[in-house]
Amino acid sequence: MEAPGAGRGARKQMTRERLLDAALTLMSGGNSFPSLSLREVTREAGVVPTAFYRHFHDMDELGLALVEECGLTLRRLLREVRKAGVPTTDIIRHSVAIYLQYVRAHPRHFRTAASERNGGSPAMRQAIRNEVGHFVREMAQDLRLIGYRSDLPTEALEMICSLVINTMLNAASDILDLPADQPQLTRELEENFISQIRLVFLGAEQWRADPDVRHKK
Repeated sequence: MEAPGAGRGARKQMTRERLLDAALTLMSGGNSFPSLSLREVTREAGVVPTAFYRHFHDMDELGLALVEECGLTLRRLLREVRKAGVPTTDIIRHSVAIYLQYVRAHPRHFRTAASERNGGSPAMRQAIRNEVGHFVREMAQDLRLIGYRSDLPTEALEMICSLVINTMLNAASDILDLPADQPQLTRELEENFISQIRLVFLGAEQWRADPDVRHKK
């Protein structure tokens, strides 16, 4: 028999998901996040405005939740690939495959991130920058653990990772614009994407950090 609190918890989680989904639906229709009002979101979600405040303090907090919801799962998936102990070239290919699949499975999240990354509200831009920072730091930590460029200080390793992450983010719009009925175009984009990331790592192999900061690891 279900505990009384369990049912309330499930309903509360469902309401939260409906609010997040409503915001994504409205933005998919051409609205920018700053233009959304709380009443529009609650009306789309089918809940009363007062219910909103049981989940979020304001619209900025809802925007932060949208970014985090997408980022947490993707970060976990990519970390699993990097920790699998496969060669670097395979890590790149497997990571790209996972990323393409994830972007296509969550088109509204990535279209929102693409539109809000440079022109959205200050809160959304900061949320996206924070999430990118998490990706960069986690990737740098994982590369450090497998011994990649152990001679480099953390700042230089994170710079390399930021180039990779930004390449991935910049590719999201191209991935979403791919016609579903043209698999050859998907394969070509995937190979081009892999080549871009490999090029970053080829350049990274030649990178030599400033000796003055080399002690900062």
